[in-house]
Amino acid sequence: MLRTLLRFKPRDVPVRVALRNSFAVFAPLALAVWLGQPAIGLGVAIGALQTMFADQPGAYRLRMRRMLLSAAIAGLAAGLGILIGGHTAVLVPAVFAFGFGGGLVVSLGPLAARNGLASMILLMICASMGLAPAQAPGVAMLVFAGGLLQMVMAVAAWPLQRYRPERFAVATILEQLAITARTRPDASQPSPTLQAAQDTLVLLHGQHHTRGVALQSFRIMAEICERVRVDLLALADVHARLESGAAREAIEGLLKQAALVLDHLSAAMREAAAPLRAEAEVAKLQDFTPPLEAARQTAQGTRDPRLLRLAAGRVAGLAGQLRALVRNSYWASSQGQINAQRAEARLPPALRPNSPWITLRANLTLSSVAFRHALRCGTSLVVALLLERTLQLPHGVWIPMTTAIVLKPDFGGTLSFGAARVTGTLAGLLIGTALIHFAMDGTLVRLLLLWALCFGFRLTAQVNYGLGVALLTGMVVMLLSFEGYAPGDALSARVVATLIGSALAMISYALWPTWEGRRGRAALATLLEADQRHLTALLAGRVDVLDDTRSAARAARTNVQASIDRLKAEPRRGGNRDEAQLAESLLANATRLMRAPLTLEAQLREGVPLPALPELQAYADAVDQALGAQSRYLRLTGKFSEIPALRPFERRLAHALPQDHDATPALLDAADRIADSLDTLTHLLRRSGTHVPNRITDTAANAGPG
Repeated sequence: MLRTLLRFKPRDVPVRVALRNSFAVFAPLALAVWLGQPAIGLGVAIGALQTMFADQPGAYRLRMRRMLLSAAIAGLAAGLGILIGGHTAVLVPAVFAFGFGGGLVVSLGPLAARNGLASMILLMICASMGLAPAQAPGVAMLVFAGGLLQMVMAVAAWPLQRYRPERFAVATILEQLAITARTRPDASQPSPTLQAAQDTLVLLHGQHHTRGVALQSFRIMAEICERVRVDLLALADVHARLESGAAREAIEGLLKQAALVLDHLSAAMREAAAPLRAEAEVAKLQDFTPPLEAARQTAQGTRDPRLLRLAAGRVAGLAGQLRALVRNSYWASSQGQINAQRAEARLPPALRPNSPWITLRANLTLSSVAFRHALRCGTSLVVALLLERTLQLPHGVWIPMTTAIVLKPDFGGTLSFGAARVTGTLAGLLIGTALIHFAMDGTLVRLLLLWALCFGFRLTAQVNYGLGVALLTGMVVMLLSFEGYAPGDALSARVVATLIGSALAMISYALWPTWEGRRGRAALATLLEADQRHLTALLAGRVDVLDDTRSAARAARTNVQASIDRLKAEPRRGGNRDEAQLAESLLANATRLMRAPLTLEAQLREGVPLPALPELQAYADAVDQALGAQSRYLRLTGKFSEIPALRPFERRLAHALPQDHDATPALLDAADRIADSLDTLTHLLRRSGTHVPNRITDTAANAGPG
């Protein structure tokens, strides 16, 4: 809990966005106070406050759509709350329905979860306001208008900076590629570019992508970035295995020069400028070819000549890809026209969203984490509501509101949000007390403080939730002061309600927890199945599907990492710590497995064919069988004895490969490293027999020594 409270994540909200969002909360309230109508300003400010977190990076079209949706949901929830707030018998089932629905939609992603939470909060806040039902349409329209104001400000630059989100997304990938070139990540660690690449694919090929001919330049650049990533990681792997200091120094220099080119390209993309510096630096890459050749000639008798032969092909490929990036970046602007043939706009299947209704129906089962969270959330909110109405506390609505905010689908999330909520509220009590004594004298001062606190809340809520809540507490004091509430009373009531609501959420989760163990094994099995499809396609020479299969593997790897994080946040019980360590070891070796054939993949993309050998087909079949058997073993539906050893197949392939074939060096290297990674995974799974609970009897009986 202490680590959670002290953990500060990198800030992902630009200052200009926080300023824009907080201004949309401040401006309507300031105008309404000036006109003598603070209640109207509060309604608009609440709508803007609820919608500002939907202002997330993405194409302008998508940003407008999701902010409109958030504003509409907020308005409808506010109106319904006023309509039924005076009738507890009607409100209780409505609160359960909103809690259940808001809990279930976490299966649709973060934006849906945020909208579900906002609808719960506004329903309960407006139900406690005691307004006449006749005022419901007016309040609903004010809240919607606040969300609409946020949306207008978010997309105001659309006509002037049409492709700004796309430029910045590609620039982010280029920055991450430069980091990859400088740091040369270990083969067991994921590339820094993974998440940026996934986000850019969705931005450029998703359902709501921007229209226009210049967009194709960005798509081409994103595709080239993937090839650059493959070459950079292949060279990093070669560097790690070289024995010659001169050769290692030459590759280090080459990667540093590539990083310099990528940095200049990223800066040009962000500034919408011509990539003149990158163009000058990319020409210097050819200076590194002679040192590599000299190192190869002087390293006879070691394995370096073979590795340097692989590196030479990747150096040429990397230089070509960087030159292509420079060429295409000239056209990546709002005014640019494209000289390349238009390609089909296509999002890899792994990143295409399913129908929301299909996803929701699939989660209507007790085995679903989302369904269990929905039941837990709906029931807890009803209990919190009844507790609020029974205790009749001032500002008692904060009890169910806090319960809704703190309760998460996983133990770690519930614990961390509960601890941060309580700690942040207590810190906010200190902030609020200081504000009461020193800054409550004038309307203008209160308005400016409201803006500053809202700005700080937007900027820090994702950095450290406790810090964000502290600023939020002060902001709520400022808001309520315009409605005539005494700040001191509001502060003490908020502290009491926060303690009760947080305790209720954590007790609710403790009574019916959802542990991560079984889900973690399923996520690992899905990752191995994704790796299986990629390696099967690669060893069959099917270059046309490699982008799709690699995207699926990336998405699965992200899910496994999230599962491990949840597992590690759970309390120590049984063998869950051993299981977390095992999952981390399996993930590291699965990552190493996908790095193993990068040089071969790069050659296949350049048109080098695979040799037609029965031994290669036998090896590919063994890889497919091994990964399939490993995933079945993790799902508790297979036997350990079904997993074949890869090394015998690799040895037969190595003896059969013709020495004069262009793909032989890369294929030899890939086959050796794939066999090593798969046999290591098998060894780890053998050990898992003592740590994985609930293993089916047939598997345990047939697992041999494991």
